[in-house]
Amino acid sequence: MEVPKDNRAMLWKELVDYMRRHHEQAACAREMLCFLDSTRACFERSHAAGHFTGSACLLSPDGKKILLMLHRKLGRWLQPGGHADGDPQLLRVALREAQEESGIMGIIPMSSRIFDVDIHTIPSRPESGEGAHLHYDVRYLLRAPHEHFCISPESVELRWMDRNELLNPEFSVDESVRRLARKSAVLCC
Repeated sequence: MEVPKDNRAMLWKELVDYMRRHHEQAACAREMLCFLDSTRACFERSHAAGHFTGSACLLSPDGKKILLMLHRKLGRWLQPGGHADGDPQLLRVALREAQEESGIMGIIPMSSRIFDVDIHTIPSRPESGEGAHLHYDVRYLLRAPHEHFCISPESVELRWMDRNELLNPEFSVDESVRRLARKSAVLCC
């Protein structure tokens, strides 16, 4: 694989850096690199097979809680995030989406480096004409200046969750969200 010579080059370098730091997720990062190489439309939601998204592991000011949203369309507890919509700078996408979905202004990145990666299937929604597709989700560790939020139309509910709650097997949450809780605990506590 070769570094792209267009707006994908920065993400390429970030993913290679992530792969070197996180051997346990090297296969996922490698798959993202292959997807990045496969099409220039990888940042467009119109690319029906899949597209890049940017997400936030959004921590409370004390770093002890993570903000999750009960996603209206998917019916699952997820971190804030969304479509790149043509923007290859996925940290900027994660910041924008965290702000839009929480109403919290002044969110700051704890690092500009990728914090986590995940590839997951979004089910088809026949009512909207959207087929099943993949989200190549690049996640960043962010911190909120306060805990006051507003629920956006994309959510049924927002909640600051203690890591222990997220790590409890009784709580229904995706494994990738549990991974965010484990990883953030190592860095923040």
